[in-house]
Amino acid sequence: MRGLFLALLPAASLMLSGCLVKTAADVVTAPVKIASKGVDLATTSQSEADEKRGRELRKREERLGELEREYWKLDEECEDGNRRACDEQRAVYDEIEAVRATLPAREPED
Repeated sequence: MRGLFLALLPAASLMLSGCLVKTAADVVTAPVKIASKGVDLATTSQSEADEKRGRELRKREERLGELEREYWKLDEECEDGNRRACDEQRAVYDEIEAVRATLPAREPED
């Protein structure tokens, strides 16, 4: 029994030394891994920025569509003689112009 133990001792020490080296390497590289993960979380990739910009543009375009529909509804009411609708229509038009100013210019369609 003692002979078997003595025979396995060198093999066990080699295996343990490999584990210790790996553990030491993990301990040494841990701060670098943590710091790089923090940088990844703190920064925005180009694709993430593009997606965010696209979402914002779609929201503004949706709002512009809502305002234009409201404008034409108020236009009908204004033409029917509703003075309040005429005042609201002017306010909606001002908001339409403000939203249009935030949208990128589009190429004219053929």
